[in-house]
Amino acid sequence: QVQLVESGGGLVQAGGSLRVSCIASGRTRSGYAVGWFRQAPGKEREFVAAISWDGANTYYAESAKVRFTMTRDNAKNTVILQMNSLKPEDTAVYYCAADFRGPGTWSRDYDYWGQGTQVTVSS
Repeated sequence: QVQLVESGGGLVQAGGSLRVSCIASGRTRSGYAVGWFRQAPGKEREFVAAISWDGANTYYAESAKVRFTMTRDNAKNTVILQMNSLKPEDTAVYYCAADFRGPGTWSRDYDYWGQGTQVTVSS
């Protein structure tokens, strides 16, 4: 099993930047892909970005391309989502998720989830 803890959320003005982190523990010796998802009030959880176990491949939702960058440091069991040029519509709880099968863009592709971190972008 893999345990995930997100951090780094907060309140930022539109146009600003935030970096959210996800630290993994447990069965971290095996390669696992990581995805970031977000859920705004009253909306479905949606895919934001994903990264392969070795960091060689990344995938982004259209809304995240150009503005967001996902990286990982396996030595520190840490995955980072750098978010720039934030917009009010980016406001949501951001979740990281992990799976040993490979990066996916659907919630069902991931078996392990963190508790989420709130990101609020004011206009």
